[in-house]
Amino acid sequence: MESSTYVILVLSYCFLFSLVVARNENALERSEDQIEAISHHYHTLKLSTFISSAVCNPSTNGEKRKGSLQMVHKHGPCSKFNEDMMKSLTLDEIFSRDQSRVDSILNKVRKEIQGSKTTLPAKSGSSIGTLNYIVTIGLGTPKKDFTLAFDTGSDLTWTQCQPCAGSCYSQQDPIFQPSTSSTYSNISCSSSECAQLDLARCSSSTCVYRVGYGDGSFTIGFFAKDKLTLTSEDVIDDFFFGCGQDNEGLFVGVAGLFGLGRDKLSFVSQSADKYGKVFSYCLPSIDSSSGFLMFGSSGIGSNVVYTPLSASQDNSFYGLDLEAIYVKGNKLEINPTVFTTSGMIIDSGTIITRLPPTAYSALSEAFQAEMTQYPLTQGPSLFDTCYDFSNYENITIPKISVVWSGNVNVEIPPQGILIPVSNEVYCLAFAANQDDSDIGVFGNTQQQTLEVVYDVTAGRIGFGPGGCS
Repeated sequence: MESSTYVILVLSYCFLFSLVVARNENALERSEDQIEAISHHYHTLKLSTFISSAVCNPSTNGEKRKGSLQMVHKHGPCSKFNEDMMKSLTLDEIFSRDQSRVDSILNKVRKEIQGSKTTLPAKSGSSIGTLNYIVTIGLGTPKKDFTLAFDTGSDLTWTQCQPCAGSCYSQQDPIFQPSTSSTYSNISCSSSECAQLDLARCSSSTCVYRVGYGDGSFTIGFFAKDKLTLTSEDVIDDFFFGCGQDNEGLFVGVAGLFGLGRDKLSFVSQSADKYGKVFSYCLPSIDSSSGFLMFGSSGIGSNVVYTPLSASQDNSFYGLDLEAIYVKGNKLEINPTVFTTSGMIIDSGTIITRLPPTAYSALSEAFQAEMTQYPLTQGPSLFDTCYDFSNYENITIPKISVVWSGNVNVEIPPQGILIPVSNEVYCLAFAANQDDSDIGVFGNTQQQTLEVVYDVTAGRIGFGPGGCS
């Protein structure tokens, strides 16, 4: 072979080799890009992360802070309730009650917008719903412990009281006996505090309250005050509450309700001198874990970002301004007026986030486009985007985030994107309201594992990741 021909062949081989190397490098770069995309825009997780353990796995985060109560799911192993008393509801019952709560919130908002507070019916107020998260507080002198469902959508704190002149439902704790507390007293009808109740009447000059809920449940009793104890160092003297004598409906197990709304009679307002109208919580993602409910600003995470409370909502609820939704890092094409027309509140007692139908349709469509590898199936009537994962141990789902006013981007934890409705079927954990004008609700499923901070004095709500850990 001539030397010139040899050189040409060598150069040709080198050129071809360089092309192969370049192609491989490009392929490697694409692979790395794909991996990066998966890590940035998708969650890859085991289905077992959605399943509760048979034993309690308590969070230690809240233990480090003053003014902190452990929060648990009332049906989980961290709860002290016995199984017979706290019989689990079916999914249809859970979601039916959840919808009743949302319907009641919508009705209340509509009436307040119309200025018809004076014509509210006896069954006013938000639905008690399922209110699955509970805390234990102390009441009276000497202190007796009571487990209450905590609720940011209600104001008046109440507990069942002896002698139960009307009716008392079964609860785990012994029913409170006012006669055994040296610091207990009833409130007079002529007091300014009695005048703050929406529905009140007099009985021998004693103020009697009534609170009704959207599901037909109600509590009636004496409006009273006593010492309330969170911890040995956190005591509120002369705390106003409802001493329930007739409590009927769908209540079960818990001793009553812990109201954390914005009204003057809520715990938040009554403890303002001590905690500055600041509280925070972390809702555990599974029943076998615990979270916390903390009062005061001490110990709030440095990674919490804040959005202003909505100026469009009154003092009954904690309103937020939703500006955008992202799926897999892509902003959904939703006209901003959709969110401004409906408005939104954050609620600890609503399970599933409700969106305007236009916004929900865009979210569902974008989510389904990223989930084509999994078979769609039918779920409960509340949901229309459900998947059969019976043949999978691990799944990959697109990340979802919401943007609140002030360009505050909050990534929804993976447990807030899908909700298991059976061992095999999981559904997109969002639902649509009936109309774009209906107020949206940011529910507790999407709040799980986040540190959620209510700074009422500063007029803002904060969100931080990894709150329960």
